[in-house]
Amino acid sequence: MKNRLITGFYELKIKQVIDKRIWDIPVIEEKDDIENVLKIFGRRHHVWVLKSQKSKELVGVITEHDILSILVPKKFSAYGVGMPDIRSLQYETVTTAKDLMSTKMISCGPDDTIKNVLQKMARYQIRRLPVVDGKKLVGEITLHQMIQRYYEATQYYSLVENKKEG
Repeated sequence: MKNRLITGFYELKIKQVIDKRIWDIPVIEEKDDIENVLKIFGRRHHVWVLKSQKSKELVGVITEHDILSILVPKKFSAYGVGMPDIRSLQYETVTTAKDLMSTKMISCGPDDTIKNVLQKMARYQIRRLPVVDGKKLVGEITLHQMIQRYYEATQYYSLVENKKEG
């Protein structure tokens, strides 16, 4: 029974698992100032960056690692060897979400399977993915959501199995 359970779980579509509360996903527009980005990080570990709230077009992501990179004090070599990362709050080179965001994102679609998404998460060592339909952000899937969904399924099936035995 457990083998059928995990096999069925792997075949679920992401649209069957994602939280439907799109309003609860951390988003910001690319033109928003860095203070608004930092405000979101008081409650979240990441923020998805949209072209505009109206279009919902996903253009980037900002993570805690990105925030760390602008907070850490910068020291520039007098010799100028190499190309330093000059994104910094210290030197005021970051003023908007667009200045800080990463545009290289791993994403999934609503019709992707849990199996496919888990494989992406493992390969890229990430715990959350934006769910996009075309370029439009339609949701977010997290490892936590998938663990919770699988746990709920095991609880249901263990009750069914116990009834069959008794």
